[in-house]
Amino acid sequence: MKTVSCMKIDEKILHSLDAEIIDYRAKEFIFRDGDLPLYYFQIQKGTVKLNHYDENGKEFIHNILSDEQSFGDSLLFLKKAYPMNAITLTPCTIIKLPKKSFFQLLKENPELNRELNSCFSQQLYFNLLMMQSLSSTNPTARILGLMDYLKSFHHAEDLYSFYVQLTRQQIADLTGLRVETVIRTLKKMSENNTIKFENKRILY
Repeated sequence: MKTVSCMKIDEKILHSLDAEIIDYRAKEFIFRDGDLPLYYFQIQKGTVKLNHYDENGKEFIHNILSDEQSFGDSLLFLKKAYPMNAITLTPCTIIKLPKKSFFQLLKENPELNRELNSCFSQQLYFNLLMMQSLSSTNPTARILGLMDYLKSFHHAEDLYSFYVQLTRQQIADLTGLRVETVIRTLKKMSENNTIKFENKRILY
């Protein structure tokens, strides 16, 4: 399955438009569910998760992103509030470009428009594939669908080139499986060389 990365704009271009560079500690909110999208965000260094909490306080993780990846781009085109949070998992350095400057940049650089449209289209494609896999009763298919979806956002095509930055409990929450089923299925996937464990990390 071919991978897809999020939008990435040359940092020199962002700096020329007076983008801000902000340092965050781990576990800080970059934006919250209900905030209005006012900036283009690009990670210079660190790891960010996009999530929301249901009415019972249960967390649902939409994605985990890292160096040189952007997030929340699509919401800049809607007059809607964020339906999710962006929270740092590690200390992060984030580049923030005001929405007005972002649209001016797209206007002056048609090639960025094409790249952005391609990115959105491929994200939608992988979202649909993940939804199909989550409808399966096969736990391996569900977990593979999740891993394919997460891997699609990273520059990682080779086998074992993607580090799955999720706990077993988080994988269970995302796939609707019991954590015991996840542990058992991951073990079988390792035995079949679908994934590899390295210092307790999952490589896919």
